[in-house]
Amino acid sequence: MKVSMMHGAGGEVMGELLQTLTKFRHNNAGGIGLEAMDDGAVIPFHGENLVFTTDSHIVRPVFFPGGDIGRIAVCGTINDLAMMGGRPIALSCGMIIEEGFEIDDLARIVSSMDEALGEAGANLVTGDTKVMERGALDGIAINTAGIGVARTIVRDNGLVPGDVILVSGTLGDHGLAIMAHREGFDLGDQIQSDVSPLWGMVERVLEAGTVHAMKDPTRGGFASAINEMARKSGVCVRVQEEQLPIRRNVRSAGGMLGIDPLEVANEGKVVMGVPADCADAILDALHAHKYGKEAAVVGTVSKGAHVIMETAIGGERFIEPPMGDPVPRVC
Repeated sequence: MKVSMMHGAGGEVMGELLQTLTKFRHNNAGGIGLEAMDDGAVIPFHGENLVFTTDSHIVRPVFFPGGDIGRIAVCGTINDLAMMGGRPIALSCGMIIEEGFEIDDLARIVSSMDEALGEAGANLVTGDTKVMERGALDGIAINTAGIGVARTIVRDNGLVPGDVILVSGTLGDHGLAIMAHREGFDLGDQIQSDVSPLWGMVERVLEAGTVHAMKDPTRGGFASAINEMARKSGVCVRVQEEQLPIRRNVRSAGGMLGIDPLEVANEGKVVMGVPADCADAILDALHAHKYGKEAAVVGTVSKGAHVIMETAIGGERFIEPPMGDPVPRVC
């Protein structure tokens, strides 16, 4: 078997590849390591919970409605730290650049990264640069790694029966914005990527109440994230279709392209499970932040297995994890 594009798309097929890529015996530094398959690792250090994560970014096109590869590179790592409860402190950046890439475009990317860092209260502290010959790379690839500190660790496997499922805003925006742009649809500003650094919003949520589980629905979208959370937690999640926040233009673009908005990447959203008695306070905290104004309660957690959608017409169906993200190279 050889590696295919599906292996990098964040769905079930990628899980097969990870069975090979995670076969390290030296995978835990006394905390939560690679074996947990979470958004990051937790390393206890002199009484602190250090959170560490890394991510690589290959986006086509490099600039797209609502963002660019630099903003995704910073936000992706900041958000992975935040999903573990970690306040981002320091990031690294490794760039691999194709010969012939415009210096002005690099400056634009760096400026975008700096803006996102400032919003999150983090700093870029070290980096590396490589240049490859023309044709060996599609423009630019960026790796970022980050360190944060968490007072309370949040995992993606902590759902318990009785929890309420919330999402912090509309789903499918990023993946559909990029796909529509690639296909040449002139939609003006109607569909924009949601790429955003989420620590400020997550910090308010953690102050407002208890969060049992949290994950950002990137590759594979909401469908992949909620299935992973349910499977790891050993519970059933029931989702109300009518409560899912999806923009009308995103739903329409998905229909034209044959793409389910629940299966495409988001770069500025959170899926979380919270105790029912904390749900109102946490929803208020989300609504008070600019990235959470369209947050909604979308489901509940019960004993059992699978993710089940209660449809708008009164039926039920499984929300299956996608085989792969139908929009490749979006983050």
